Amino acid sequence: MSKQKLRIGMVGYGFMGRTHSNAFLTAPRFFDLPRQPELTAICARNEDRARAFAENWGYGSVETDWRALVARDDIDLIDIAAPNNTHKEIAIAAAEAGKMVMCEKPLGRNAAESQKMVEAVEKAGVANMVWYNYRRIPAVSLAKALIDDGKLGRIFHYRAKFLQDWTIAADLPQGGEGLWRLDKSVAGSGVTGDLLAHCIDTAMWLNGGIDTVTAMTETFVKEREHTLTGKVEPVGIDDACAFLARFSNGSLATFESTRYARGHKAQYTLEINGEHASIFWDLHDLHRLEYFDHRDQGTTRGWRSIHVTDGDHPYMDKWWVPGLSIGYDESFTHQAADFILGLDGDAAAPTFADALRTDRVTDAVLKSGDSGQWETAL
Repeated sequence: MSKQKLRIGMVGYGFMGRTHSNAFLTAPRFFDLPRQPELTAICARNEDRARAFAENWGYGSVETDWRALVARDDIDLIDIAAPNNTHKEIAIAAAEAGKMVMCEKPLGRNAAESQKMVEAVEKAGVANMVWYNYRRIPAVSLAKALIDDGKLGRIFHYRAKFLQDWTIAADLPQGGEGLWRLDKSVAGSGVTGDLLAHCIDTAMWLNGGIDTVTAMTETFVKEREHTLTGKVEPVGIDDACAFLARFSNGSLATFESTRYARGHKAQYTLEINGEHASIFWDLHDLHRLEYFDHRDQGTTRGWRSIHVTDGDHPYMDKWWVPGLSIGYDESFTHQAADFILGLDGDAAAPTFADALRTDRVTDAVLKSGDSGQWETAL
């Protein structure tokens, strides 16, 4: 018996468009889903490249105007994988048209934009989700299970960092395709909204809400040529950010992110210290969770490396035999599967409302970077 289709209209064919497309193609091959995802249409302004993308990934048709995509009767889900400045308008229009909506992170360029998006999907009553994929790396999901089971006891400290090095060159331009993340009008912010948003989402999922923050931000290269205007213009995004935070549960946190850390392409690490145990995770070794439990016998007490590949680990019963690892792309597959599974039950997180809470924290961080004061993140 054939399953009902979930007809997907994707906006954007860049890096995230590829990861999302791969996720929708892969998910039904490994997960028993109530609906069969179908790559119905891809939308991008460059028609020739959109057609090449459609042919490679198996999309049935091409649109060059997202409004035409949203208006189509043969689309159930609009997936937004386009730059940040497009998220609000597309998401609200899709919700008003009765479409389900998935959106790349951050949800909006700021919390005010995100609030409008939340209001739209909630008014329309449509399923929605934001692609914070790191929650669904099995080792991180295992960390969540250990915390929820009380293995760490009371949490005292949370620390996270996300380091890159790709914008150090002073002659790197800003704006346009590939470099829009350096243009504040498009991106909204720099590393705070791009990299730290991932860290914040994971942190609040694992450890609860963040109440207050105090931050330092810096833009090291103050002016760059803009690829669209050809003029040297001020740089408005933050190149680096470090902030302290207090969680609602009383624990303390440090967060750091930069694109000026030579030798680091995507180093995302987190550590959590509790009264009984600690955990540590590193994206570069993403299938392992480091775990220390003080309740172990003294002679054998120490950090253990858990190889998260067994069938009783999160998601791993859907993949290979124990000992064989999966990678970054499977986190998107898990998210696509969870979204579709949630259509027939409890909605899978993070929803737009969840992502709004992250945007409120990033807003508070950026505000503190300007004010030099503690700022409320609620």
